[in-house]
Amino acid sequence: MKKTIMLFTTAATLLLSGCGYNTMQTQDENVKAKWSEVLNQYQRRASLIPNIVKTAQAEANFEKGVLTEITAARASVGGIKATPELVNDPVAFEKFIAAQNQLQGSLSRLLVVSENYPNLKSNQAFQDVRTQLEGTENRIAIARNGYIASVSQYNSTLRTFPNNLTAKMMGYQVKANFSVANEAEISEAPEVDFNKK
Repeated sequence: MKKTIMLFTTAATLLLSGCGYNTMQTQDENVKAKWSEVLNQYQRRASLIPNIVKTAQAEANFEKGVLTEITAARASVGGIKATPELVNDPVAFEKFIAAQNQLQGSLSRLLVVSENYPNLKSNQAFQDVRTQLEGTENRIAIARNGYIASVSQYNSTLRTFPNNLTAKMMGYQVKANFSVANEAEISEAPEVDFNKK
């Protein structure tokens, strides 16, 4: 009896060591850590928005529609509960990313429109927030790249043999990843006409 238990324990240990379970756990934790960094950078951006809106509002004739759009986009982002578990729900993940993309687009429009207001361009507070915002966008891109790499590694582990058997048995699913919002649009080469004036 003892020999059977010892043999079973040894076989189970050997099977578990080659099934990828520990690798999946480690990579899952890495995905969560990378996602937390993405959320951290998104939160940093959200914290800068009131400052940039406030300084833009100081310009008497500044376009109110742009500011309203940013405020609505920020509220939309704030209405989605961003947790580490969000990466396990592809539908919720897509909604969150769509809201973040909308916010990023609104901020980009604000920065473009601000070029038409000389007083705003010379406002040091606005320029400071703008610089912080641009730095934050770079941090977001870096954090997203780290997340994309960790999800790619995790998903590859889940799909390879014999790990895929362990993943199926344990109920592990591939994680959602970022995608290009306007993939069809950017896949077409832009038309260049040097004769247009």
